[in-house]
Amino acid sequence: MDPVTLTYNFTNDPSVFGLHQTYLCYEVEHLHNGTWVLLHQNRGFILNQASNNPGFPEGRHAELCLLDLISFWKLDLAQRYTVTCVISWSPCFSCAEKVAEFLQENPHVNLHIFAARIYGYQRGYIKGLRRLNRAGAPISIMRYSEFSYCWNTFVDHQEHPFQPWEGLHEHSQALSGRLQAILQGN
Repeated sequence: MDPVTLTYNFTNDPSVFGLHQTYLCYEVEHLHNGTWVLLHQNRGFILNQASNNPGFPEGRHAELCLLDLISFWKLDLAQRYTVTCVISWSPCFSCAEKVAEFLQENPHVNLHIFAARIYGYQRGYIKGLRRLNRAGAPISIMRYSEFSYCWNTFVDHQEHPFQPWEGLHEHSQALSGRLQAILQGN
């Protein structure tokens, strides 16, 4: 992705509003002889599909597109895999439920989610995030290290280093606190 796409869609500043897309960057590791090995062919980014897509007239969220992609890969059921996702918004209730179901049906796949922002604070969204966490998919708020990793791994940055925006650290801390309160039931 280009640098502006990352900065615009992943900013964690709560004062920045707008019609941001949901981008999901992913990479897959395979457990081989006790060591996790990155599967480079299973790395990339996807975004939610617009509602005018003929195959999905109501649209399709990025998390569901990822589940389709994982199913397409036909991962060996006898092997262990970890999928790490860096996503611009935490999953909505419906996506959290579907991802949790997928993980229960596919115990050979682990999922780790790092979100730039929390999608919503209403009861349904909170319930979905808790369900996802109970299903064994740890969800965390992105910090500088995840933003920098995303920049270095998924962005065509033309060898320019990641430049954090003002307030990145403070916004990450505040969002992490909110997410922990959600997950702990406070």
